[in-house]
Amino acid sequence: MKAICVTEAHALELREVPEPGRADLPGDHVLVEMEASAINHGDKMFLARPTIASGLNTSRHNIWGASGAGRVLAAGNDLPVYLIGRKVAIYRSLTASPHTVGLWSDQAVVPFTSCVVLPEDVEAIDYSGSLVNAITAYSFLEEMEAKQQKGVVVTAGSSATGLAMAALLHDRQTPAIFLVRSTNSRDALRSLGVEHVLSTTDADFQTHFERLAEELQTTAVFDGVGGELISSIAPLLPVNSNVSIYGFLGGPAPVSIPTGLFMSKNLVMQRFSNFNSATVRDTKRLREALRKLSQRIGDPLFRTKIGQTFRLDQIHEAIAYETTPGRKAVLLMRAK
Repeated sequence: MKAICVTEAHALELREVPEPGRADLPGDHVLVEMEASAINHGDKMFLARPTIASGLNTSRHNIWGASGAGRVLAAGNDLPVYLIGRKVAIYRSLTASPHTVGLWSDQAVVPFTSCVVLPEDVEAIDYSGSLVNAITAYSFLEEMEAKQQKGVVVTAGSSATGLAMAALLHDRQTPAIFLVRSTNSRDALRSLGVEHVLSTTDADFQTHFERLAEELQTTAVFDGVGGELISSIAPLLPVNSNVSIYGFLGGPAPVSIPTGLFMSKNLVMQRFSNFNSATVRDTKRLREALRKLSQRIGDPLFRTKIGQTFRLDQIHEAIAYETTPGRKAVLLMRAK
C-alpha cells in the first residue's frame, strides 16, 4: 500500500509498504481504511524541529501523520463487532502502541482508544482533523473542573480548538469569554450562539474584558496564542488566574509580565498538553471521554476547516500549503 514516511533526514517521501495483516491485529486495536488526513500545525513543527517529537507515539514503517478519518475494516477480539464498518476520527498520539501503522497511508492500525466513532450521517473527511481539537478542549475542561475554577478565557476563540471548546461548553454551566482578532470573527462566533465574544481590535477591548472577566470569574485561561496577547491581558485577569498554554499562534513574540504582577495577582503560567493530561493518561478516563465525545462529535463546530485537498503524491505541495488561519491541507488517500 502507499504511505507517506519520514526518512532518516526527517524528510517525507511516498513509499510502498506492506499492508497490515488482519490475523495479527491486537485485541484492542482497529484496522482502518483511511479516507482523509488533515495536516496539523504539529505535523509541520515536528518535521522542522525533530527533537520535539522525541518520545512521541511512533509508527511502523515510519509513517507520518497524527490526525485522520476512515472506516473500520477489522476490530481486535477485545472490541465489539459492531465497530466494523463504522466511520471513525483518529488522533493517534492518544495511545502509544508498537503495533501502530500511521495515518498517512491507505490503511492504518491504532488502538481503539485513539479513535472516536462518527455518526453515519457525516462525511469522514469533515472530521479528518477534529479529534485532536476535541480531546484537547475536553481534557482541559476536566482539569479546570478538578481545580474548581469557575470560568474560562479562550484566547484563540475562532480556531479549531476554540470552536471545539464552544461546542463542549454548550452542555455545561461554565462561564466563558472567547477572544478573536477581528470583528468579522466576533460576529461569526456570535452567530453560532457563543455569548461572550470580544475582538481584541476593538477600542474598548481592555475595559470590556477586565469588567467581564471579573464578573464571570474566568480564572482559567486556555491559551493558543501566547506572545503579546497574554502580555496585554495578564494585568486584566482576576486574582488567582491560571494561564495554560497549548499553542503559539502569536508566533515568536515573547510573553512579558512584570514580576510584581505575578505576586499581586498570584498568577500561574504553565504548558498544557492533551496527551499528558490526566484524562488521556488514565485509560479508563480516556475511554469515557471518547464515549462522550462520540455523542457530540457530529456538532458542526467540531468539523475540520478544509482549505485544499491533495493526493499522497502531492505531499510536498500539501506541507507547503498556507491559507487563511484555521484552514488545513487534507490528504485524500485514494484521490485520482
